[in-house]
Amino acid sequence: MEQTRLRELFKSFFKIGLFTFGGGYAMISLIEAEVIKRRGWLPQSEFLDLLTLAQSSPGPIAINTSVFIGYKVRGLRGAATAAFGAVLPSFLIILIVAIFFAGIRHNVIVDAAFKGMRPAVVALIAVPVLSLARGMHPALWVVVVLVALAVWGLGWSPVLLIIAGAVAGIAWTLTIGKKARS
Repeated sequence: MEQTRLRELFKSFFKIGLFTFGGGYAMISLIEAEVIKRRGWLPQSEFLDLLTLAQSSPGPIAINTSVFIGYKVRGLRGAATAAFGAVLPSFLIILIVAIFFAGIRHNVIVDAAFKGMRPAVVALIAVPVLSLARGMHPALWVVVVLVALAVWGLGWSPVLLIIAGAVAGIAWTLTIGKKARS
């Protein structure tokens, strides 16, 4: 792979940031399409590893993902460039909306547009979830359901469950996983 120019990295993440509504999780499918399928900067397995790391790190997932991908592609300058590209469209849009929002917040057309975007946002969030679940061992679906019930039904902290999952994954790899590879 020839060295990616910072301008290409910025353009890719600016475009992703510009055309994504619904937050970081909605951006994941667009990032995946751009970084893996269109640009070929990362293989799928490496993208999933970076995505896992981005989800585990504090901060917005879209920014974390852009930083990790930018760093992988072009080092520290790539990380800064990708993050700036991903953040700039939202910053500009929010700035413009804040300037004009008082005059349009009760506009029927604006309200209808936001209501119309909701199903698309839900779909954009569902796509990366289903993509991550592809190839998952059937027994892990039980874990998914139990964790969801623990968070929603019992009010357990997602942070503690993520930490528990990381500890369980490390323990599995060091014990049972090691035996399975032998």
